[in-house]
Amino acid sequence: MRCDFADSLLQGYFDGELSAAGSAEFERHLDHCGPCAAELVDLDLLHDSLQLAQLYELASPSLQRKIKARLRPVVPTTAAPQPLFWHWLAAAAALLLVAIVLWRVSSGLRNDDYKAELAGELVEAHMRSLQNGHVNGVASEDEHVVKGWFDGKVKFAIPVRDFANQGFTLKGGHLDDIEGRSVAVLVYERNGRPINVFIWRTREPDTSARTGSRQDFQWVDWRKGKLEFCAVSDTDRLDLERLHQLINSSA
Repeated sequence: MRCDFADSLLQGYFDGELSAAGSAEFERHLDHCGPCAAELVDLDLLHDSLQLAQLYELASPSLQRKIKARLRPVVPTTAAPQPLFWHWLAAAAALLLVAIVLWRVSSGLRNDDYKAELAGELVEAHMRSLQNGHVNGVASEDEHVVKGWFDGKVKFAIPVRDFANQGFTLKGGHLDDIEGRSVAVLVYERNGRPINVFIWRTREPDTSARTGSRQDFQWVDWRKGKLEFCAVSDTDRLDLERLHQLINSSA
């Protein structure tokens, strides 16, 4: 049910057109009138939304001169106090809404593009590992030797498995630094081509495999058990997807 004050005083109060006594009277009314308080918040939200939308256009210089020529001098009067509380409340609500929208948009972009910069760093790390003598790690086809080398170097359990019978021979492992964090790397070989599987901890939920390519290298990324994996190589993408299935079933 609409309050009688809404028609007579609310708009004037919102625009700051009431006298000090009128503003005080209307504020006392707001203390026990929910519909008026709600409508005042709606007005503030509408006002702030229109400002954020920037739906305006500057008047041309000629139009400004015409308007100024027709204006009459106005004797300044003391303005009634503005309803600061409701303005702050509405502004906070509008900012919260904008923040939620921006967060959802940015989150969607990150998921769709798989963090292009991170993919680029992983490919570059893979290319560096191909240079002779560049990587310090362990070279072994023994699961226990490779796993033992990682013990104490990372704070999570690495699923070290040799899949030589399936065509993916374990060749060793090393550590790398990606985006300021320590990343474990398992090295496999498929038809003479090295494959680096980067592994790091994550708080994100499990995901199915996502694929992509950069600089003629293929990558397959997935998450499982609070770990994120990314296999990188110049081998066929189907080989990386097969290795993903083998690791995923053993992790």
